Amino acid sequence: MSVALRPVTAADLDRFDAEFAGPEGPGAYQWFGHTPTVRLRRLLDERGLLGGDENMLSVTVDDVLAGRVEWFRRAWGRADTSSCWEIAIGLFAAHRGQGVGTRAQRFLVDYLFEHTRVERIQVCTDADNIAEQRAAEKAGFELEGRIRRAQWRAGGWHDQLIYSVLRTS
Repeated sequence: MSVALRPVTAADLDRFDAEFAGPEGPGAYQWFGHTPTVRLRRLLDERGLLGGDENMLSVTVDDVLAGRVEWFRRAWGRADTSSCWEIAIGLFAAHRGQGVGTRAQRFLVDYLFEHTRVERIQVCTDADNIAEQRAAEKAGFELEGRIRRAQWRAGGWHDQLIYSVLRTS
């Protein structure tokens, strides 16, 4: 199985819309209700969803679209001196539970450390999302702590766990 990352296409956005349109698509921990995708399409047209504070690449398995990885600029103080990347992943149901998420997140970490100057990359996940916790740890992230009642989803507040990986050189 060959996992790879590549730039997003308009056809990919169409497939993301179809796959993630309802709660069964993204799964219990990623469904936040119906959201417009017009902004993503505008950002794709403007800059290919790359080179800004919100970015996305498509995940493929054996050259077949399997989902996406995203990264967002976050700051722990002044953004010009204390920013990091926070990453997220969304895989189609058929590609979950096979190690694809772990590999895609590791590839994204390597890519970001190679092509950006950040010292820290972080990921947050629901305290009950055991699969993503395991994937993050296998991808090299270390648990830092719990952020209590941080995310509103499915009619209630949910604790998040925060993980990070630091540049090694």
